[in-house]
Amino acid sequence: MAPKAGPPILEVRGLNVYYGASHALQGVDVTLASGVLSVVGRNGMGKTTLCKAIMGMVPSSGSIRLAGEEIRGRTSTEIARMGVGYVPQGRRLWRSLTVDEHLRLMAKPGGAWSPERVYATFPRLAERKNNGGGQLSGGESQMLAISRALLLNPRLLVMDEPTEGLAPVIVAHVEDMLHKLAEEGVDVLVIEQNIGVACEVAPNVAIMVNGRVDRVLDAGQLAADRELQQRLLGVGRHAQDETPQPDAAPAEAAAPAAPGVAKVYVSNPVVPTRWSKPVPVRVLEQAARTQSTSSARSTVEEELRPLAGPGEEVVIVAGTLDTKGEELRFIRDVIRARGHPVRLADLSTAPAHSGAEIPAHQIAAFHPRGASGVFVSDRGEAVAGMTLAFERWIARQSGIAGIVSAGGSGGTAMVAPAMRRLPVGVPKLIVSTMASGNIAQYVGASDITIMHAVADIAGLNAITRRVLANAANAMAGMVESRTAIPAGLPPVAITMFGVTTACVRLMTDALKRDHECLVFHATGTGGQAMEALVDQGLVKAVIDLTTTEVADMLCGGSLAATDDRFGAVIRRKVPWVGSVGALDMVNFGPPETVPERFAGRRLHRHNPQITLMRTTPEENGRIGRWIGERLNRMDIAHLLIPEGGISAIDAPGEPFWDPAADRALFDALEGTVRQTASRRIERVPHHINDPAFAAAVVAAFRALSGGDRKRRAS
Repeated sequence: MAPKAGPPILEVRGLNVYYGASHALQGVDVTLASGVLSVVGRNGMGKTTLCKAIMGMVPSSGSIRLAGEEIRGRTSTEIARMGVGYVPQGRRLWRSLTVDEHLRLMAKPGGAWSPERVYATFPRLAERKNNGGGQLSGGESQMLAISRALLLNPRLLVMDEPTEGLAPVIVAHVEDMLHKLAEEGVDVLVIEQNIGVACEVAPNVAIMVNGRVDRVLDAGQLAADRELQQRLLGVGRHAQDETPQPDAAPAEAAAPAAPGVAKVYVSNPVVPTRWSKPVPVRVLEQAARTQSTSSARSTVEEELRPLAGPGEEVVIVAGTLDTKGEELRFIRDVIRARGHPVRLADLSTAPAHSGAEIPAHQIAAFHPRGASGVFVSDRGEAVAGMTLAFERWIARQSGIAGIVSAGGSGGTAMVAPAMRRLPVGVPKLIVSTMASGNIAQYVGASDITIMHAVADIAGLNAITRRVLANAANAMAGMVESRTAIPAGLPPVAITMFGVTTACVRLMTDALKRDHECLVFHATGTGGQAMEALVDQGLVKAVIDLTTTEVADMLCGGSLAATDDRFGAVIRRKVPWVGSVGALDMVNFGPPETVPERFAGRRLHRHNPQITLMRTTPEENGRIGRWIGERLNRMDIAHLLIPEGGISAIDAPGEPFWDPAADRALFDALEGTVRQTASRRIERVPHHINDPAFAAAVVAAFRALSGGDRKRRAS
């Protein structure tokens, strides 16, 4: 038969599948242009897993194309409707349905295959048409399983061990049928243990070894060469694996086992009886323990499993599938319908199988104590353990196009720390019942978007469907519109408060020709956001004009920095130019929120929601020493002190004018900082908002960052 024009009916590239920590398929590449292709291999080589991956029954990465159309990531139902029939190993018939009911249920009107044609092809089924699925022999069951798949009139038929358990006369009948199917335009992928059948029904045979397609051979060559069969497939011998490996670069060689680490499997987790069924391998894998006699880390952490194929990005839908499975799958389906590959990440605190591409036990393995740190009886400890495990897991991933979740207080708390680990610009969305309250603890300094769930996330209804659909479409839209940061002027981060705005505007006007100015509101989270970008390497120079967050941190204000203020600058060794902007004030809410211990202090009502408190000389001394100690750890720093006042309301005639308090701050800084050629303090006889002071800051910044040289060069 002449080959078909167009793309191959089946093309698999770089296919990977994991069962727990076991790498079942390891970059499988196989192509079926048309006709029949047989796949053979010893037990445990990954043949059945290949079938399941093609049918969307197991999570996978890589590419699976049907006639040029990507099907990996689709549901089994979608794949079947696209024209892929499946004959599974073990038949999997409905015991309560008769043969005829099986066939009538699967029949499509007007299709090439009908129940009548099946009965003509398999007369034995016609004789047994009123027998139930549990009343058939092995051969009859296999005939029915094959017929059931043919009634879908597939373009591609995937058959896993179709002749298993059949009598020789029926095997010959199946061989003839496969030849006829190929002649009628149905392409077939046959997984076989019977070498004779594999070579008889297909012109080429793919050999699977250790989760990979080792080679594709001419069927006649393999059938005639008994020694080759023994060497590749172990036919006729039960010795050790002598399979020759293909030539490969040394880097592709199997890595030696980590010293001092062993997996302990318990083959019978429950004391067996004569009626016990075999324990599934999946259960044994999940129950396995890791023993270590050295400081070697968990093998799960040492081996980073691919989240997506090369050059591919996926959307993660994360949450507790044991309680929010219906809602999370709804979100997944909406995003997938927009054409985006999606992975479900299960954060359930029980190791039960959920069908997620990223199961709970895989994420739990990233806890410092492994899964035992997550799957515990105490719910609070389990939630905290999964939160940490998911944060550590996501930090090791790449290829994330966006992440979305839905949940209550617990679910929101579980996903938020992991989302905060992702770079700014990666879309992050949580549908939460907590969105109408204080969300600072969830968002932090990141760009997480939180959408109010309105109704509790406890099932799909008229309200939750609308809200979740909006969230899913919003995520898809953000992913679609996301663009890389364009190359342009080098960015500089600048901190600002309302009382230092005039100075910042003058500086940005002076710098905008050769720098992109990123201004951060010094509200606690603003400073954290700035330093997060420094830590990510997106900002490599800082003008920290407004350090007021330190005053709130040390004096109990509401817009406080963390103890890690200036930490990113120290770690990344970026040039730092700064000042003491707004260190004359501590922020509180409305006047009634000012703590009683500050009764009698000088207060200023900035607006109905913000009350400012003037810092004292003693407090300014502590602030100056704290900042000075951090400056001593910086490589390149230039601190400018505006002697005329440090905020818009710290000036003659203004409510916070207090030269003694300012002097205590300046003296503490100069007494603490160890000045060197690259670490300087400069006093400027101007107010912080005077044009002369802004010009001095810009000049200091250009000197440290090389800006003057750039301008002269241009």
